[in-house]
Amino acid sequence: MKKYDKLVKNAVGRMVPTIVNGEKHIPFKGVGKHIPTGRKYAPRIASCANYPSDGNKTVSSLKEALVKAGLKDGMTISTHHHFRNGDVIANQIFDIAHELGVKNLRWYPSASFPCHEHLIPYLEDGTINRIEGSMNGPLGRFASQGKMKGLGVLRSHGGRYQAVQDGEVQIDITIIAAPSADPFGNANGVDGPAACGLLGFALADSQYADKVIVVTDNLVSFPCIPWQIHGNYVDYVVEVDKVGIPEKIISGTTQITKSPDRLLIAEMTAKFCDQAGIVKDGFSYQAGAGGTALSIGIFFSELLKERGWKARFIRAGSNKYPVQMLEDGLVEYILDGQTFDLEGVRSMRENPGHVNTSPFTSYNYHGKGNFAGMVDVVILGATEVDVNFNANVVTHSDGYLLHGIGGWQNCLFSKCTILPIPLFRDRVPVVKDEVTTICAPGELVDVIVTERGIAINPKRKDLIEKLKDSDLPIKTIEELKEEAEKICGVPEKPNLSDEIVAVIKWVDGTIIDSVRKVL
Repeated sequence: MKKYDKLVKNAVGRMVPTIVNGEKHIPFKGVGKHIPTGRKYAPRIASCANYPSDGNKTVSSLKEALVKAGLKDGMTISTHHHFRNGDVIANQIFDIAHELGVKNLRWYPSASFPCHEHLIPYLEDGTINRIEGSMNGPLGRFASQGKMKGLGVLRSHGGRYQAVQDGEVQIDITIIAAPSADPFGNANGVDGPAACGLLGFALADSQYADKVIVVTDNLVSFPCIPWQIHGNYVDYVVEVDKVGIPEKIISGTTQITKSPDRLLIAEMTAKFCDQAGIVKDGFSYQAGAGGTALSIGIFFSELLKERGWKARFIRAGSNKYPVQMLEDGLVEYILDGQTFDLEGVRSMRENPGHVNTSPFTSYNYHGKGNFAGMVDVVILGATEVDVNFNANVVTHSDGYLLHGIGGWQNCLFSKCTILPIPLFRDRVPVVKDEVTTICAPGELVDVIVTERGIAINPKRKDLIEKLKDSDLPIKTIEELKEEAEKICGVPEKPNLSDEIVAVIKWVDGTIIDSVRKVL
């Protein structure tokens, strides 16, 4: 099977394959241009007559569950990443597959982390053919060096749900690591010694996979309430000693920045939102878990407090800062897609206004609407942007694939998308003529905020008009690029070959760019 074939130029001018790992794919046509037809994919029908009448689906080990689920060569195995760098189950799955001599598996994680470096020998020996999921750290570097047997496919959280829903990816076996579960398979992430918050990234897997295995270290009597995963989707339940390391769900960046430059960027972003009339009573926002984004949230909370206003909702990955706003009465709801620290876990358990969501409710492009367009402003990071406001979030300026997409692409459909980023990192300009990898078409990026100036996308004439008399340093994107190059020099292009090692999917399932092998 060829990794890829038939390169064509897509709507953003990038050469992308139309055959990926032997399957047909559609090149990016433009924002909103690809509308699917047909019906949703459905898994095989199951009958309760084939399951224990007493509801007890427990088996003795993960190995037994995988064997009973029919693990064999060429299958698609999915996992979720709610434990982030504290995941232990994904590594065990492929240890078992290797022991059983199973080959050519497609791993479909909602994301991978440095803890999954353990799997590199299985990518080398053919146990795993390829990863179709966000790659953070060593696995991304491995793929960038052209060492993966199949072609990597990176999707956003919503894009992952879309791919399952549309039948683009048919999951044979999903393994859901659950902090709490009952013998029937009802499960949640808010209870138990390894509580991680919610299990929304595993929702599509539970509903669409042919076989569903729930693994837990906190087996409780039926019913496990709340049930974020419903036992009627589950085939087998396995009790283990440790399902994950909750301390390691904490993103390394969930602390307010201490960098003077980053604090300046945060303050300028908050001022921009205020002067543009975005911050108001009843507004909504989404900010990531990075230090700059968290600082912007603090500035927002101070504005709300000062003026006696209240935000209607925060779309989150939650952590202690939005939780504090909820408990201080500065926001009515946290609509949480991912929990980034243990305060977020506690709040989800205790606060009725802290609501668990999933890619279906938040981001699903092939649903009857989604939340993104209702959010007043979204604050996102980026590794690079270019003079056309195209943005990159997966590769660095050296071409290495070191980050995942997450919900980043899905959030771009908010009413205002702002990228607060430094003008340069390690003396390499962040604003370029052309990004290494396009993850976002420029028409969806509204504002770039740097420590040396703010650039508004020319298409946002409304924002340009509102800020025309501002005391903020409003500049063109070209001026920011020139300023960066005066300080750092013109950056060299990454040393890449023509060989494609991965493709980047857009939220509608089309291919927006290719990632090339690093030489």
